[in-house]
Amino acid sequence: MTAATIETSANKIPLSVVIISKNAASQIGECIDSVAFADDVLVVDSGSEDETRAIAEIRGCRVIEKEWLGFGRQKQFAVTQARHDWVLCLDVDERVTPELETSIRAALQTQARKAWRMPRRNRFLGRWLTHGEGYPDWSLRLFHRQHASWSNDPVHEAVITTVDVGELKGDLLHDSAEDVTTYLQKQNRYSSLHAEALFGQGVRAGYLKLFLSPFARFVKFYFLRLGFLDGGPGFAHVAIGCFAAFAKYAKLIELNNKAP
Repeated sequence: MTAATIETSANKIPLSVVIISKNAASQIGECIDSVAFADDVLVVDSGSEDETRAIAEIRGCRVIEKEWLGFGRQKQFAVTQARHDWVLCLDVDERVTPELETSIRAALQTQARKAWRMPRRNRFLGRWLTHGEGYPDWSLRLFHRQHASWSNDPVHEAVITTVDVGELKGDLLHDSAEDVTTYLQKQNRYSSLHAEALFGQGVRAGYLKLFLSPFARFVKFYFLRLGFLDGGPGFAHVAIGCFAAFAKYAKLIELNNKAP
C-alpha cells in the first residue's frame, strides 16, 4: 500500500520531502521508498545509534545531523534546509499511497493552494482504523514554506498558516509498528510534555476539567465519530487517547499544586 516504485529523473517532481528521525532503521526505508517521486528527500537525524543514517544515504537522501530541539522546532529546522519551497513533511512511520502521490503531483502542477492537508489512516492492534480518532486524521503536511511553518510546540506541533488549506485525496498511512507497551510509554511521555507546555503558558486546570476532558473525548470519537465500528482496536485506540487526556490534566494539576 505504498508508492514504493523506482522513479526515473524525468518522473520526479520539484518537491522536498523532509523527515526527522532517531533510531528508526526498521521503518525509515519504507517511508523513503514511498516518496521516490520527489527529487529531494532530506532526513534530519538526532543522534541515531542504529542504521538509520546508512539506510537513508544508500537511498540517495541528504542526511543532516541536528541535536533534538523538540518536535515543532526540529521539523521547522528541516523545512529551512529543504532545497525547494514546496515541502512535504513526514514522520518515519508514515507512507504515501499511490493515490496520494497522484494528488500531490496535481497540487504542485496547478498550485491552486499554498497548503494542503491529507487524510491520515492509523493502524492499531493490527487493524487499519476507519473511524474515530484513527480516520480521517486530517493532517496538514504539504505546503509552500513562504506561506506556512511549524509551531514551536515541543509536542502536538502543528503547521501554522493564514492561507486557505486544500484537501488531497489518497491516504497517508501511519503504521507505527509499536507494541501496546511502547505506545503507552509514548503517550505517557507526550502527556508530560503537553502538561509542562500548558503550565509554562500559565494554564490552570481543576478536577472538573480532569473529568470532563476524557469523557467528552470518548463521546466525540467513540460515538459521534463512530469509533465503535472499528471493533476492539477502535475501542482501545479511543480509550488510550482518553486516558492520555486524563493524565495530561492530572499532571498539570500536580504542577499547579507544586508551584509557589
